[in-house]
Amino acid sequence: MQPTYNATTAKLSLLPLLIFVALFLGTGLYLQSQGVDYAFYQLPAPVAILPAIVIAFLITKQSINASVETFIRGAGHSNIITMCLIYLLAGAFSAVAGATGGVDAVVNAGLSFIPASMLLPGLFLIAAIVSTAMGTSMGTIGAIGPIALAVSAKTGIDPALMAGTIVSGAMFGDNLSIISDTTIAATRTQGCEMKDKFRENLKIALPAAILTITLLVMLTPPPQQVEVAEFDWLLVLPYFFILVLAVMGLNVFVVLFSGIIFAAIMGFTGDYQGSAFVKDVYQGFSDMQEIFLLSMFIGGLSEFIRRGGGLDYLANKIQALTKIIARFNRKVADQIGIALLVMTSNLCIANNTVSIIVAGPVAKKLADDGDIAAKRSASLLDIFACVLQGSLPYGAQALLLGATFSISPWQVSTSAYYCFILAVTAIITIILRRHRG
Repeated sequence: MQPTYNATTAKLSLLPLLIFVALFLGTGLYLQSQGVDYAFYQLPAPVAILPAIVIAFLITKQSINASVETFIRGAGHSNIITMCLIYLLAGAFSAVAGATGGVDAVVNAGLSFIPASMLLPGLFLIAAIVSTAMGTSMGTIGAIGPIALAVSAKTGIDPALMAGTIVSGAMFGDNLSIISDTTIAATRTQGCEMKDKFRENLKIALPAAILTITLLVMLTPPPQQVEVAEFDWLLVLPYFFILVLAVMGLNVFVVLFSGIIFAAIMGFTGDYQGSAFVKDVYQGFSDMQEIFLLSMFIGGLSEFIRRGGGLDYLANKIQALTKIIARFNRKVADQIGIALLVMTSNLCIANNTVSIIVAGPVAKKLADDGDIAAKRSASLLDIFACVLQGSLPYGAQALLLGATFSISPWQVSTSAYYCFILAVTAIITIILRRHRG
């Protein structure tokens, strides 16, 4: 594949992203090493990315007006806006459910049925089922995050471990669901049927999930005597309602909006007031302000990288790397190339769906050259995009749960054990099945 970009310009287009990562993670890690409380919140991510955006404007060869158009095009991408709307609805649902007492009710209901020794694997399975049904990790996290937080506080389980467990389950479903945007993007770019991709994907994801559940059983602290308070089953119903709608395969917006309304109706059976409902919805929106802004800023910045040729430059470098591995086995080399390609793309964009769309055409070429079945290349694209997305400290999932649990996104991402296990499982599968398409 011959380069279609200027190498110098392409390298330069990656500079703003590197500056943002250095500022955000570097400051957080340094302050954390100094024992500063809430180290990653001392420099808010939407502020940390502003210097990177300014530099992106300065190094581009476009006029100011054209640069503004480029930024707005990226910030207003349908995937970014969709994600931001999910943030708002997830925040509103969490706020209303919490205000009506739904979170406490679900926690006590869950503690009544899940053995204390199985809390972590139980919540992993719940998150996995919900995300598979809904097709979105963000909607799942928005619905289950507040419940997991309350369970963590009640049982003393490490908040980071609990948050990582929810991310793990959410990414399992995001990766596998046939209605997930990542599945749609992967199958369309590689030209295969969803059912074939699902079966291929399941061969890798299921062993990883079993290993994760085993690990979570071992990590669950010794059973403690947890007092289960009385609860109103009516306040639990909004969560069951969401689960039913998700299983029916309804759009995530319909699921979350309906959940908000249903939670309010259940609250009205008690002393919850309409005026409080309106305020709680707005408070839920406000709680998502930081992640909302960051997502739009990252979307705008990624458009500069794409237009500057940064992603094409990285893709060609990865292809050059696979030639070295191909000396030993061409099929393994091209599959690893697909994995590196989509992970690098996701590292720059911080959105697994967009990264699959960007990396898809090059991945298709690698698959064709290496005689790799379309279902395998689609599966690898989706798997490794989700692997990095779930373990990315500035990814939407870690940021949302970090805000929910009041911990650093770094703690969330490093506790998402399923993502790391899935990566190892996928690599082992690539090596062991190197002679089969």
